[in-house]
Amino acid sequence: MAADLQAKYQKLAQEYSKLRAQNQVLKKAVVDEQGHGTSLKEELQMKDQSVRKLQQEMDSLTFRNQQLAKRVALLQEELVTTEAKVKKSKKGADSPAQMNQQRQSVFDEDLQNKIEENERLHKQVKSHSLEREAKDCRLRAEECQQQLKNVHADLSRRLDQSTNIIQEKLPFNDTRLAEYYTLDVPIHDRRHQLKARDVSGQAVAFCQDLVGALLNFHTYTEQRIQIYPIDSATDVISPLNQKFSEYLHENASYVRPLEEGMLHLFESITEESVTTLETVVKLKPFSEVFTSYVCFLKKILPYQLKSLEEEYEHSLCTVNLQARNMELQSDMQKVTAIFEKLQVYISLLALPSTNPEMLLQTNYNVVFTQLAACLHSLHDVMKDISKHYSQKVSLEQEQPTITQKLKTTNDCILSSIVALSNVTGKICTFFSNNLDFFTAPSMYSSKKGMGVIDPLSAECMLENKKKAAAYIKSLKKSCPESVPYDEALANRKAILSSTESREGLSQQVQQSQEKITKLEQEKEHWMLEAQLAKIKLEKENQRINDLENQYRLTHSGQMPSIDSAQANGSNSTIEDLDCVEKDSKEPVRSTSLVGMLSTYMNDNEIPDEESREHLIKSHYMMRVADLTSQLQIADSKSVHFHAECRALAKRLALAERSREMLSEELKVANHNIVRLQDELTTTKRSYEDQLSMMSDHLCSMNETLSKQREEIDSLRMGTKGNAKKNRSR
Repeated sequence: MAADLQAKYQKLAQEYSKLRAQNQVLKKAVVDEQGHGTSLKEELQMKDQSVRKLQQEMDSLTFRNQQLAKRVALLQEELVTTEAKVKKSKKGADSPAQMNQQRQSVFDEDLQNKIEENERLHKQVKSHSLEREAKDCRLRAEECQQQLKNVHADLSRRLDQSTNIIQEKLPFNDTRLAEYYTLDVPIHDRRHQLKARDVSGQAVAFCQDLVGALLNFHTYTEQRIQIYPIDSATDVISPLNQKFSEYLHENASYVRPLEEGMLHLFESITEESVTTLETVVKLKPFSEVFTSYVCFLKKILPYQLKSLEEEYEHSLCTVNLQARNMELQSDMQKVTAIFEKLQVYISLLALPSTNPEMLLQTNYNVVFTQLAACLHSLHDVMKDISKHYSQKVSLEQEQPTITQKLKTTNDCILSSIVALSNVTGKICTFFSNNLDFFTAPSMYSSKKGMGVIDPLSAECMLENKKKAAAYIKSLKKSCPESVPYDEALANRKAILSSTESREGLSQQVQQSQEKITKLEQEKEHWMLEAQLAKIKLEKENQRINDLENQYRLTHSGQMPSIDSAQANGSNSTIEDLDCVEKDSKEPVRSTSLVGMLSTYMNDNEIPDEESREHLIKSHYMMRVADLTSQLQIADSKSVHFHAECRALAKRLALAERSREMLSEELKVANHNIVRLQDELTTTKRSYEDQLSMMSDHLCSMNETLSKQREEIDSLRMGTKGNAKKNRSR
C-alpha cells in the first residue's frame, strides 16, 4: 500500500509539474494575444478613420464632379449656340485653323467677360462693405458729438461754479505774484534731501581731513624756519623769518573755522528741510571764513617767497636745491591763486541765500563746473608741490651739516603735503561724481510761475511747511466719541447741581490734607520724644544702679538695699538721695527744630539735648539716605528707559526706511507688470490681426485659384469636345 501511494504521489507530482509548465506557456500566449488584439484594435480604428476620410473626400469629389458636369453642359450649350451664330454669319465652311482661332477668340472673350463680371461683383462687395462702415462711422460720430455736447455742458457748469467760488471765497490769487507764490509749500523730495544730507556729510569728512593737513603743514613750516637756515636755539633768525613765524603761529585761528563752518552747514541740512542755494543760509558764514583763510594765505605768501630766497642764498645751497626752491616758489603762488578762485566761486554760490539778484539761476551750472575745474587744478598743484619738495628733501639730506631735527621736520612737512595731495584728490573726485546732483534744477525752483526765491520768503516757506505738517498730523488724530444729547443734558444738570457740593468737598479735602500734614509732624515729634524718654529711662536706671553700688560701698552691711527698703515702706533714704540729687542738679532747657525740652544734668554726664540732637540728626540722615537710594534707583530706571526709547526710535527709523524702500520697489514692480501686460496685449492683438488678415488673404487666394482651375478645366473640356466633333466630321 505504501509503495502504491508513493507511486501515485510521484505520478501526481509529475502531472502537476507538467500542468504548471503548460500554465506558464498559456499565460505568456494569452498576454501575447492580448497585445496583438490591442494592436489590431488600434489598426482597425486607424482604418476606420482612413475610410471615413476617404468617404468624405469621395463625397466632396462627387459634388465637385457634379458641379463640373453642370458647368460643362452649360459651356457646351453656349458653344453650340456660338457655332450656330458663326455659321449663319459666315454662310460657308471655314478652315480648321480659322475655326480654332475663332473658338479661341470666343473663349478669350468669354474669359474676359467672366473676369470683368468678377471684378464688378468684387467692387460691389467692397462698395457695400464701405457703405456699412461709413454708416457705422456716421453713427459713432453722432454719438461722439452728443457726448461732446454733454461734456461741454458739464464743464461749463463746473467752470461757472468754480468761478463763483473763487470770486466769493478766494481773497487773492497767489499765483499772479511771485512774492506770494514762493510762500507755497513745495513738494517734498525726500530722496533729494537724503542725498543732500549724505553729500554734506561726506563734505564734512573731507573738510576735516583738509583742515588737519593744513594745520600740520603750517605748523611744521613754522618749525622749519626756526631751525633752517639758522637755528634759533644757537643764533638769532632773520627779522623776515621771525615775522613769518609769528604769522604762521596764528594759522589755527584761520584754519579751524573752516571745519566749524562746514559742520554748521551740515547741521542745517535735515531730512525735513528744503535744500537749495537760496535756503542754505549757513553757506554764507562758511564763505566768510574761507575768505579770511585766503586773506591769511595772501598775507604769508610774500614772506614764504622771501624765506625760500634766503634758503638758496645760503652758502650751502647747491644749484639743484636752488632750482627746487624756485619751483616751490612758483607752486606756492599757484596754490594761493587757486584758493583765490575757489573763494570767488564759493562767494558766488553763497549769494543766492543773501542777495538772489546778484546770481541768476541759469549761471549755477557754470559756477559749479568752474569750481570743479579749480579743485582739479588744486590737486595737480599739490602733486607738483609733493614732487618738488620730496626732491628738495632728498638733496638736503645729502648735505653733511644737516641735523636730525631738520630731517624730522622735513619728513613731517612732506607727510603733510602728501596728505594735502590725497585729500584734494578725494575732494575733486567727490565733487566731479556729484556734479550732476549739484547742477540739477531743484523741484522747488522749477515750479511754474516761480521767479527768484527770496531768502526771507524761503524761511517763511519752511515755517509754513512745518505748520502744514503739524496740521495734517492733527487731522490724522481720531476724534473722541460724542456723547448723546439726552445724556449730555443729564450730565449738565448733575454738574450744575453738584458744583456747590464739589466746592465744599474740595475745601474739606484741603482742610483734611492740612490736618494730615500737622498730624504727621506731631507724629514725628512724639516719636522723637518717645525715643528720648526711652534713653532717659535707661540713663536713670543706670544712675540708680550706680547710686546703689555707692551706697553699699559706703554703708557696708548697715543699710538695707533699695529694694528691701521699698518693700518695708521706708523710703526716707531714697527721698534724701533724691533731694540731694535735685539740689545738685539745675534745670536746663533746650530748644530745637522739634520743640523745647527741660532736663537736669550732672557734672559728669553728657547733656540730654546733645543726645537728642544726635538722634534727630541720625533720623534725618537715615531719611536722606533712603531718599538718595530711591533717587538713584529712579535715575537708573530713567536712564534705562531712555536707552530703550532711543533704541526703539532707531529701530522705528530703520523700519520706516525699509518700508519706504520696499514700497518704492513694489511701485516699480507694479509699473513693470502693467507695462509688460500692455506689451503682451498689444503683441497678442497684432498677432491676431495679422493672422486674420493672412487667413482672409489665403481664403481669397483659394477662391481665385479654384475659379482659375474651373475655367481652365472648362476650357480644356471645350477644346476636347470641339476636337472630337472635328474628327467626327
